[in-house]
Amino acid sequence: SGANLKSAYRFFDNPKVDVQGVLGGHIDQTLGRIRQLPLVLVPQDTSEFNLAHLPGTEGLGHGTGGNRHGFMIHSQLAVSPEGLPLGVLGMKTWTRPPEECGKKAKRRKLPIADKESVKWLEGHEQLVALKARCAHTRIVGMSDREGDIYDVFMADRPDGVDWLVRAAWNRRVEHDEKYLWQTVLAAPVLGETDLLVPASANTKKPARTARLAIRCMKVRLRPPRHRSAEKLAPIEVFAIHALEIGAGDGIDPLEWLLLSSVATHTCEEALERLAWYARRWTIESWHRVLKSGCRVEARQFGSYDRFVRATALFAVISWRIMYATLLGRLDADLSCEALLQ
Repeated sequence: SGANLKSAYRFFDNPKVDVQGVLGGHIDQTLGRIRQLPLVLVPQDTSEFNLAHLPGTEGLGHGTGGNRHGFMIHSQLAVSPEGLPLGVLGMKTWTRPPEECGKKAKRRKLPIADKESVKWLEGHEQLVALKARCAHTRIVGMSDREGDIYDVFMADRPDGVDWLVRAAWNRRVEHDEKYLWQTVLAAPVLGETDLLVPASANTKKPARTARLAIRCMKVRLRPPRHRSAEKLAPIEVFAIHALEIGAGDGIDPLEWLLLSSVATHTCEEALERLAWYARRWTIESWHRVLKSGCRVEARQFGSYDRFVRATALFAVISWRIMYATLLGRLDADLSCEALLQ
């Protein structure tokens, strides 16, 4: 009704409504689910809301790919090793000032506290803080190539909090081969595994089975050269590498190089880390539900602050949709009373 619509807009316009207030109860419930498991994976990722079709919306900034009117969101989602989303653990939103457009090289020289990439470090610190509330659960934070940041590798962490990231940079290392990729490729192959690669509608490539060679080893990373004045110490991490062998003509071989704080010495342990990282895609699916299912970008709230409050609420709704869908796939005979009163 019109009255309910007006009430909703008043709610989203209320400055006393903040993201932490909306998410607080949900995070408490999520931690309750986490405490029931010995291991939980927490992928974090960034997404972008494009509101160029709403030029009258106030307080927005520029984005990527020609988006001149939108805002950014960086989130953390708890996921079981089997892929069941357990809930949202954090959400940060911000806008990019238009005057900062085109100044990427200048921003690269700033300390991490003054850069957008501080979101990865803040995400790690969030997991460290939450660990005290689920003492018996091991938490592994995960990120894609964008999260390959030396500051995260250096960050303090208690027992039971680890990280897993897909490598983006061919970093310098304290090994004979001098660089990360060359060092890992020089390590012996510990085993092989098959991976089913689904068909691609975009490239019109059929499904195939890829044979992957598995390597893993402890690597000593050297700090970035451009930060030599900081006298940073080298860091020991574990590298997990999977490379497709025997790929046919015209096929780009699959390759993953992961870095982790989790000790990884055997082929079985390396395969487990790769399986963990495959669950990172869950947060991509959650973002898709938030955008396509809950249609946040189609709302007409008129201001950035209203959009942020609404996004926090829709974040929980999006998780609930995914949770119900995947829970049903895991146990088709589960009573609806597991989710609904």
